[in-house]
Amino acid sequence: MATVVTIVRPDVVQLIEEVASRLTHGNKTEAVALGMQRLLQQEERVGSLFGAHPGSVRIAEGVDLTEPVLDVIPDAESGRELEHGR
Repeated sequence: MATVVTIVRPDVVQLIEEVASRLTHGNKTEAVALGMQRLLQQEERVGSLFGAHPGSVRIAEGVDLTEPVLDVIPDAESGRELEHGR
């Protein structure tokens, strides 16, 4: 495993130095580590979220997702007062 990484692109070096001075008190290794951790976290979040991608959810034929799921009218919707024990 490599113990040294050489970065020669001036824009990348400048970015690392800027991040290091702002976030890690000048520690360039820690600045690069933070960036790599952030990329890994973003990659972990990539994927099929429920309903976010076509085909990620299958609905049985004849099921209408716009129909109410309760077969009774909720008290809050009906306007009926509830009797609370006192």
